[in-house]
Amino acid sequence: MLPLVGFLPPDDPRVVATVEAVRRELTVDGLLLRYRAEEGVDGLPPGEGVFLPCSFWLVEVLALQGKQAEARELFERLLTLRNDVGLLSEEYDPRAKQQLGNFPQAFTHLALVEAAIALADQRPMRSPNPAPAPSG
Repeated sequence: MLPLVGFLPPDDPRVVATVEAVRRELTVDGLLLRYRAEEGVDGLPPGEGVFLPCSFWLVEVLALQGKQAEARELFERLLTLRNDVGLLSEEYDPRAKQQLGNFPQAFTHLALVEAAIALADQRPMRSPNPAPAPSG
């Protein structure tokens, strides 16, 4: 979240290292956990699914770091998790291939929109005044 709230730039070495550590420690089937629940830090039983907002935040940071292809690939994968009317929950179980937790989850949808904006903002700009088409 550090670059997303403007605390540090996305290419700051500390942010880059943090993103690498988060991915190394919290990735399950290519998606991010909120934290390792099996460590008993929250008093709840282990087994929380991946937290979809975290994965969308990763898309946003990757896009800001110029890793467009990787960001877009993860974004497209996340979109496949939507239900038949395009809604998402807060969590997803990659093994059972089902949404978990609060549904629908506005927090997840907000993260989806922000990731989409980041991807769109990082596309190469089109010329505002394209050359006229040849006549004839």
